[in-house]
Amino acid sequence: MNMKVSAGDVLAVVGGNGSGKSTLLRILVGLSRPTSGTVSGRPSHIGYVPDRFTAHDRISAISYLTHIGRIRGLSASAARSRGNHLLERLSLVGGRDASLRTLSKGNAQKVALAQALLVRPDLLVLDEPWSGLDASAHGVLAEFIDEAAAQGGAVVFTDHREAITETHADGVYVIGDGRITMRGGRPAGDRTSMVELVLTVPPTGVTPVETNWSALPGVVDSARRGGEVVLRVAREHSDAVLLTALRHRWSVAGLAGTVGEHDHRFDAGGTAL
Repeated sequence: MNMKVSAGDVLAVVGGNGSGKSTLLRILVGLSRPTSGTVSGRPSHIGYVPDRFTAHDRISAISYLTHIGRIRGLSASAARSRGNHLLERLSLVGGRDASLRTLSKGNAQKVALAQALLVRPDLLVLDEPWSGLDASAHGVLAEFIDEAAAQGGAVVFTDHREAITETHADGVYVIGDGRITMRGGRPAGDRTSMVELVLTVPPTGVTPVETNWSALPGVVDSARRGGEVVLRVAREHSDAVLLTALRHRWSVAGLAGTVGEHDHRFDAGGTAL
């Protein structure tokens, strides 16, 4: 089956370990060649975040982004300004002047995201982009995906969690036995609205029941923040998750809703992995 990626699409690629997800993404961005089939319509501005971002250099995060921005056609001042803006949104721990070699996996991932977005991408390709990110950065990544699609770009990402693909993707391509098949999907721009739920220990001092939040339907992210638990939940599942929290003797500290949000066509036809 052909894989078609059009302007405004947000598509997920899923499959078992070793099925070829990363290989397909490398083919999409032009870093690998298909063993058969053709790729047509690849745009000129592509942002790519690989599954592993090598960050062992002494160069600072902002110097790296400025250098990459200049390679991609930006002036030094424009690249530095854009890099600062992206790192600020992602809340890079250590700040823009931290050297790449000192960054944790999650913070290196933030720099990887920033370099992919220095120039507005016509195609944004993300290989396990949520891996290692803290909860607050998960929300910013969702914003980046929505913004790229709203500006006419296409987004293709991989993730092994069904809640992520259901929440962020308009459609899903499944890889198995070297074949690509389309599964489900929803109209572009109709991605799931999200709710942020903040739970805390009740003021009465009752000890709440420890819960595997990520196992609950609709929970996209869960993280500890001091004595609180912060959950991002698909709105359609928020009542059930809230009820579970109350039954497990958690107290609700906060509840906020967020909206998950030129015809260019990009085809990968008959690609064999």
